[in-house]
Amino acid sequence: MLEPSADSSAVDWQRSIAYVCAEGRPSFTSTMKSKSSAPGTPEPWKAFQVRHRSPELKRDAVLQTAAHLFLEHGYQRTSMSMLATRLKVTKPALYYYFRNKEEILVECYRAGIAEIESHLDTSSAGTGLFRLRLYVHSYVTAILTHYFGRCVAMLDDSELSVEGRRGVRDLKRRMDSSIRSLVDEGMKDGSIDPCNPKLVSFAVAGAINWVGTWYKPGGDLRPEDIAQEFTQILTGGVAKSSGKSSR
Repeated sequence: MLEPSADSSAVDWQRSIAYVCAEGRPSFTSTMKSKSSAPGTPEPWKAFQVRHRSPELKRDAVLQTAAHLFLEHGYQRTSMSMLATRLKVTKPALYYYFRNKEEILVECYRAGIAEIESHLDTSSAGTGLFRLRLYVHSYVTAILTHYFGRCVAMLDDSELSVEGRRGVRDLKRRMDSSIRSLVDEGMKDGSIDPCNPKLVSFAVAGAINWVGTWYKPGGDLRPEDIAQEFTQILTGGVAKSSGKSSR
């Protein structure tokens, strides 16, 4: 475990990011490699078609395929029949895993948020600013490299029922609460200048979610570069003005 140093720097933080990315937990379920959710990964539905796959792995394959279709066609235009066709199964077979399309979307949100939060526990020893930077970096990375992460940013929950919308918004509030808590921690330990945690959370989430609208996999900008630049930009404005310890 990389321990915080008394006199940290941008280099220290970047090394810590590399460590956490290398040592962090797998995304959403321990049975699926996180790279299987990447937007650039073709045909995630093939995992479902392997007969010896466990029900859990097949359920994840349904989720990944649905997320792919939601992002490609939109939630409203994606049907359970379309999903069944892509998976090469009958439509009734899908109901063994999920009650309806809405439940699938809520689970995609849940999986995306789990991916964003998956690295936090490994660096709980840092200051509020240090942990906020890790959270922002993980958030941006999930939006750029995971179907589920992009669902968090790209899909509109207004198309859901009251119950489904409540479930998604509860998840979004959890993210908002996490960011606010980290800002509060930073103000208490002196790593973050006095500010309004609510406004910081809105600014961070709004800026990161917008990435999903313009980022194109395979373009000139690499996900790791975008994540690092966004982290520096979005946390630099709240960092302690003296420029001292960030951890």
